Amino acid sequence: MWGRIDKKRFVALAALLGIGGAAMPSAAVVSAEIPASPARPVMGKICMNCHKPEGNNVIRGYLDGVSFKAKMLQVKLDDRVEIFNFDKNTIQVVNEQRKTGSGELLQNNLIRKGHEIRVEFSQTNGAKTAVKLTAKPPVELPAEMLISTSELEKLVKLGPEKGGYFLYDSRPAQRFQEGAIPGAVNLPFPAFDKMAEKLLPADKKALLIFYCSGPACNMSPGSAAKAKKLGYGNIKVYKDGMPAWSEKHYAVLTPQSLKEAWLDKDMSHVLLDVRSTGTNRFIDGAISFPAGQAKRLVKGLDLKPKKAPIILYDAGKDREAVTVARALVKAGYSNVKVLAGGFKGWESAGFPTETGKRSAKIAYVPKLKPGEVALDLFKQYAAVLPDGFAIVDVRLPAEVSAGKLKNAIAVPLMELRDRQAELPRDKTIILHCNTGTQAEIAYNMLKDQGYMNVRYFNGKVTFEKGGSYSITKD
Repeated sequence: MWGRIDKKRFVALAALLGIGGAAMPSAAVVSAEIPASPARPVMGKICMNCHKPEGNNVIRGYLDGVSFKAKMLQVKLDDRVEIFNFDKNTIQVVNEQRKTGSGELLQNNLIRKGHEIRVEFSQTNGAKTAVKLTAKPPVELPAEMLISTSELEKLVKLGPEKGGYFLYDSRPAQRFQEGAIPGAVNLPFPAFDKMAEKLLPADKKALLIFYCSGPACNMSPGSAAKAKKLGYGNIKVYKDGMPAWSEKHYAVLTPQSLKEAWLDKDMSHVLLDVRSTGTNRFIDGAISFPAGQAKRLVKGLDLKPKKAPIILYDAGKDREAVTVARALVKAGYSNVKVLAGGFKGWESAGFPTETGKRSAKIAYVPKLKPGEVALDLFKQYAAVLPDGFAIVDVRLPAEVSAGKLKNAIAVPLMELRDRQAELPRDKTIILHCNTGTQAEIAYNMLKDQGYMNVRYFNGKVTFEKGGSYSITKD
């Protein structure tokens, strides 16, 4: 007997099909408890799972952008950012491999955007200057505790029951909802103590496998340590986590997750209906992509970027969806997900469906960031600026001297704090640079200074001799 959660109950939680590698998770999503944040937090919520605030001059978040031209960097903390000045020659940088150096470690992309970092800074007249930036290193674990992608692949192919294992996703519920490894049950590290009794087996010798968001994430190692304290002796950690799995395999999500994490939040994605073309009821937004034509359709697919989220569903047995998902992964798409239970599962959950003809045109339209101006709209502003709007060019003076939009005000990003008097508060300000990086930093800076009517263009503005220019977006 498996006690508190026996094997069959675990498999029922972990899979809708219960057929080896086609198993899909059906675990109830659990809200993780997050400590209350102060009015102006000094770290992202997810960082609070493993760290405590260190004072007013240390911030933990995610590297969100670096401008060496303006000597500024941007750190994301949930729904806001912090902006720091820095001196390339004096800032101390420690990368993931514990190599210590100057700002060149940033300039050479040795710390990638989105990586968790710790910033020590000084502050003068409201302006913050970063003096030390430390990238979060990979978690160190004994070799015998680690399980590789290839080893996990073999177990997932068998499924939890035949494979004799319990697979736990240690990430917060909102991340689990976005997609998980087949067969996984969500046991968030922040809620481990409350949920462990319900989700862990009574057999202390059972094989437990924990994973989270990658080598630098502490949540799965933390869960493993807690399980060890409870007396479990056969514990593995899939250290490479969800990012590595998604590079070579599809993920899965439940109907509830599709609705709550993707559709309700209007998250950008591509939804493919792989059923036969004869069906006229479908999930809103789905595009016809019949499994019988998958070989031809996948070959002709040119979706950019390759990491665009692709969600597939079939009639309900998931076999067709899994087949197409594997073909997409093989073609280089690294963010493929299968809806567990397919269309039948969606209907059984009581969620709405549409009727009529599904679209056959596949296009991925990334959702604009807060404050971002769409490409076509910015082109219109550049050609003819409407009343009540002002374009502010935040590039360096040398760049502006080579060409400028005729209706733009030039204020370099590094001078923006001191020259705010030149910015019209009675108009909507549209910021731009030549790549979007400085414009986004400027946007966040002005928002922090109380500007309400400010937006930015996150794209390229290139000037040629004779005054001509081009406006593009990757």
